[in-house]
Amino acid sequence: MTIQLYAFDTPNGRKISVALEEMGLPYAVHVVDIGKGEQHNPEFLKISPNNRIPAIVDPDGPGGQPISVFESGAILYYLAEKTSQFWPANLKGRVVVMEWLMFQMGGFGPMPGQAHHFIGLENEADRRYGLERYLAETRRLYGVMDRRLAAHEFFAGALSIADFAIVGWAWRHEKHKVDLADFPQVQRWYQTMMARPAVQRGFAVALKRLS
Repeated sequence: MTIQLYAFDTPNGRKISVALEEMGLPYAVHVVDIGKGEQHNPEFLKISPNNRIPAIVDPDGPGGQPISVFESGAILYYLAEKTSQFWPANLKGRVVVMEWLMFQMGGFGPMPGQAHHFIGLENEADRRYGLERYLAETRRLYGVMDRRLAAHEFFAGALSIADFAIVGWAWRHEKHKVDLADFPQVQRWYQTMMARPAVQRGFAVALKRLS
């Protein structure tokens, strides 16, 4: 049955479209235009009480019953459990995937997201402190990733949902004011990810309406 994806053209939305394509799951997109405040619509809040995208509704959830899932990390975990794809069979391997998934959720997402906010401010005095702080932290996180990838092809060894989570944000590296040539292992990994046909399809999915 077709999964219903509620999303917008953001890194968190792209994580899920990439994962759905990689897993070969049928899905339909419902654009939630956050620029117009559609994330506050009562119908959307029923499935995403924190009024954030993305969210999914799977009509064929546990026990064959419908289930809604919000928060991108929880969605990736759910899809991995549902399909047993990109999810190691052993506990040790799953722990590594979850470490890097949580790294993205807690760091490589919130920190670049704050940088995005301050980049968008017009008042230079308001911008300066925030940009220095969050761009520096964003570069530190790229360094953490670069060191990890120096010894591993993907973040958890084999391709996993952690890579889908992180690529959604690495996709915005230019907006982070980051030249991937400064982080050659991240660059190698990013080019590998973006060359995958399913990842390309995930990024090509229309997650915003044509004006």
